[in-house]
Amino acid sequence: MKVFWMSMLAMTAVFSAFGQFTVDGKVVTEAGESLPGANVWLNQSKYATSTDWDGFFMLSKVPAGTFELSVSFVGYETYTKVLEVNQNVSLEISLNENVIKGEEVFVYATRANEKTPTTFSNISNKEIEGRNMGQDLPFILQHTPSMVVTSDAGNGVGYTGIRIRGSDPTRINVTVNGVPINDSESHGTFWVNMPDMASSVNNIQIQRGVGTSTNGAAAFGASVNLQTDMPSQEAYAKVDNSFGSFNTWKHTVEMNTGLINKKWAFQGRLSQISSDGYLDRASADLKSYYLSGGYYGDKTTVKAVVFAGKEVTYQAWWGTPEARLNNDVDGMMEVIANNGLSDEQADNLLNSGRTYNYYQYDNEVDNYQQDHYQLHLSHVFNPNFNVNGALHYTYGRGYYEQYRADDDLADYALPEVVIGDSTITSTDLIRRRWLDNDFYGFTFSANYTKEKWDLSFGGAWNKYDGDHFGEIIWAQYASTSAIRDRYYDNFGMKTDFNVYLKGNYQVAPKVNLFADAQVRMLDYHTKGVDSDLRNIDTGDTYAFFNPKVGMTYLVKRGESFYASYAVGNREPVRGDFVDAAEGQIPKAETMRNLEVGYRKAAGNYSYSANYYLMDYENQLVLTGAVNDVGSSIRVNVPDSYRMGVELVGAVKVMDALTLSGNLTLSKNKIANFTEVIYDYGPAFDEYNEIQNEYTDTDISFSPNVIGGTQIGYKPLSFLEISLLSKYVSKQYLDNTSNDDRSIDAYFVNDLKMDLTFASKQVKQIGISLLVNNIFDVQYVSNGYTFGYAGGDYVVRENYYYPQAGTNFMLALSLKF
Repeated sequence: MKVFWMSMLAMTAVFSAFGQFTVDGKVVTEAGESLPGANVWLNQSKYATSTDWDGFFMLSKVPAGTFELSVSFVGYETYTKVLEVNQNVSLEISLNENVIKGEEVFVYATRANEKTPTTFSNISNKEIEGRNMGQDLPFILQHTPSMVVTSDAGNGVGYTGIRIRGSDPTRINVTVNGVPINDSESHGTFWVNMPDMASSVNNIQIQRGVGTSTNGAAAFGASVNLQTDMPSQEAYAKVDNSFGSFNTWKHTVEMNTGLINKKWAFQGRLSQISSDGYLDRASADLKSYYLSGGYYGDKTTVKAVVFAGKEVTYQAWWGTPEARLNNDVDGMMEVIANNGLSDEQADNLLNSGRTYNYYQYDNEVDNYQQDHYQLHLSHVFNPNFNVNGALHYTYGRGYYEQYRADDDLADYALPEVVIGDSTITSTDLIRRRWLDNDFYGFTFSANYTKEKWDLSFGGAWNKYDGDHFGEIIWAQYASTSAIRDRYYDNFGMKTDFNVYLKGNYQVAPKVNLFADAQVRMLDYHTKGVDSDLRNIDTGDTYAFFNPKVGMTYLVKRGESFYASYAVGNREPVRGDFVDAAEGQIPKAETMRNLEVGYRKAAGNYSYSANYYLMDYENQLVLTGAVNDVGSSIRVNVPDSYRMGVELVGAVKVMDALTLSGNLTLSKNKIANFTEVIYDYGPAFDEYNEIQNEYTDTDISFSPNVIGGTQIGYKPLSFLEISLLSKYVSKQYLDNTSNDDRSIDAYFVNDLKMDLTFASKQVKQIGISLLVNNIFDVQYVSNGYTFGYAGGDYVVRENYYYPQAGTNFMLALSLKF
């Protein structure tokens, strides 16, 4: 018996020695505020992680023993503690402020936090890295709430689009380090101009609805706030290589010096991404770089950021006719007849299959480069007061090239060509349509925090100067055209100034009141000869007041209720001015946004629920109407709204299994809508306008249900398997709620596997496999429609953007 008990004690000692435990906790400031992104490690990074957006961290499968626990964050003193691990350990660690709060101050004024009564999602560096295998940023963010993404080429490389709560890219404010990114004229953000930007982004905050005051284009549905990489504590070099379907390649090289003498830090990245695309000829050749250098003094930070992207993308803008997707030969023959396709174009349509691309000319490309320069300065006067400012300049230039068959010379202001007895009025030609623009300005904010007050005063002044012009680079019959002649030439000029004051006031231990008032003034004018040879001279001046109020009730740490009411105003885009009917100037849009929500985060789970109402006045929508030269125009509709509920949750079922998901249920309506189509008569020599009235009709591209789930399984410390699912319900192509002009619902699943380990020579080795659309669903994510009549002959054509079936990306990452 004695031998038995001695044996049991020995076995217990052995098992204890090899026992595995969890070390978790929360990292906060001296004031008790969460510190996201803090580095946490045991014994020189053998076991390492970083805190999430709520300041929590977890180190799993730590063996029994004695360790030195270290926690660091830029601007704070490094925390160290000798830790005995013989059971699960939970800690709350408070860091003492050293000099400044790092680079948080650069985006502090435009970010929401747990006291802000608005709806937002934070995406950490780990989440970004986990999906960054070559696809554009929208596809990395697609599993966040209420988001729908699309790709012209079908595989997420090249031209990609994003919608949040049904709001299109022109209504989504995008900033990088608080600097505006949206194009000043179209209001859109072209992610293809910033290839592999995700490799240089530390974190992202997405605010849905009007959100808090920001810089640049109005947040008229959402805002996406990117913060670029922060200095690391240690120097490293990193090489990422990915290869996948459609001959897709991604090569990235990064370097980070870490903090040099605790004062200086430098970072750099070079990237190249190329792909043949899912659609025929929809190739992309994308190059980019990122450089930053900074001085981190006791109270002052100065940082310079330079990043640029060059893209050459074969066009896939035309879309695929519905008849081609359905393999409907009779329908395709109608498309050929209705659009006057040549024999070569008809053969392309009839024989291409699902990957049809209308364009066939070998250099039908978009060729554009955009360079961004930012200089940031922040200074901490005392623990309660800091200021920051930034100068910025963006230079964009490029063109898209098109082959045109049998275009009229008159469309290019060229005289007819007379050869002997023949008079030539049309020609095949190749044209380039150019955009050359400069965007520059400054942003600023002053932030004060003390006891019950948390105040920010800030704003920005920006100037845009853009030239639009077109050139014919080849023509079968050149007429009087000379090299570098511009057949159209105009400019757009915009000045945008905003100033805001926002703040939280703690009226009771658990109650915070929020107020935010922004004044935005802008002037936009465009003048010259447009691409259809019309003389244009239009624009307007606006002054907007955008107030926001709200309240947050903190039930306890990690649990709160919030409610807010905000007003946003937005000017028309360039196309609204240029294409407006003669003598008309479109009205500005107004949105009134109500957000009411509840959020809770505990140790192993978190969830939130919110109700939103986005009520529009004078929303600009396409009706089918055209101006006197046939260009589609948007018109103001007096009354429309988006209303819905967003549910978000995550739970750690066990150490190895995590479940998360989100669901949006919404109703998106226009009270009264007038559709306009044109009847050109049986001989196509008439011009009759037909109007169809609709009431309580659905807003286009606004699915009533958007949902997603993520299942993460980590059976081994070095292996993680994730299943990511996305559901998007039916969307309408126009505002008539007609099922014949809609996008079918789709449900798509992706599978991801990650292996992470180390060696003596390589600090970290990562191997990742991403299989998109594992069940090979045939679906489309975007499209457009148009219609007209010729007497009794009625034409309705739908065009779609099909997405790839099952495809993969395989990545190897080496960190030294």
